[in-house]
Amino acid sequence: MADIMKWCQEGGRAFWEYVEKCEGKEIWDFMRIVWHTMCEAVERGLDAEGVLPGPLGIARKATVYYVKAQGYKSNLQSRGLVYAYALAVSEENASGGIIVTAPTCGSCGVMPAVLYHLYKNHAFSEQRILHALATAGLIGNIVKHNASISGADVGCQGEVGVACAMASAAACQLFGGSPAQIEYAAEMGLEHHLGMTCDPVCGLVQIPCIERNAFAAARALDSNLYAAFSDGQHRVSFDRVVRVMKQTGHDIPSLYKETSEGGLAKL
Repeated sequence: MADIMKWCQEGGRAFWEYVEKCEGKEIWDFMRIVWHTMCEAVERGLDAEGVLPGPLGIARKATVYYVKAQGYKSNLQSRGLVYAYALAVSEENASGGIIVTAPTCGSCGVMPAVLYHLYKNHAFSEQRILHALATAGLIGNIVKHNASISGADVGCQGEVGVACAMASAAACQLFGGSPAQIEYAAEMGLEHHLGMTCDPVCGLVQIPCIERNAFAAARALDSNLYAAFSDGQHRVSFDRVVRVMKQTGHDIPSLYKETSEGGLAKL
């Protein structure tokens, strides 16, 4: 991240321009497919009802949250809609629907929830959304290259934690954040998920995974807001948090990494 930020600052360029430089202009056609797939997953999930597959007998909640959110005043409605969008996509994943691994299946609800909400409620253009997606992808790839996005390797901090960092960066960019502020937002999104275990009940990506996506989407918006109030200067860099996340993940006992044998899974 430090090297990429230096490149951005020296030329007055944005993170998404770095992605375009590395991947070529054809990346935007792929980003558009990713974005449309995310939107379709949200919309299918909001329209679906019934019980999720598996022995837990969990009823879908996205539709209920979406309907209830409409009855609140704007600030609570906004948060309720973000929850609904995250639940919608996570429930689609749990029922075998088509989703985007952002960065994984288990954390697929965070990015769509944040971006769909900002697209619908703040009138950002599709092109700006695609640029934000590219920046989010860059964040995810930095973590994947230097640490891990696998729950089996580093626990849920590598899945939902990284998804939150990606969504935090995307939101900050959309609201006009500088590269330093975007980096700060991403750092907070990951930092405050350090040590999170991966211990789903019955080994299904349902409890606590679905709820966890909704909370991470809300935290991503908070990270953006916190970074926006700052000048982007802070002590702990994103690169350092990635290193700490990797070490923390390797220190977590295997019982708490993508198993149904410890922690919450023993309920």
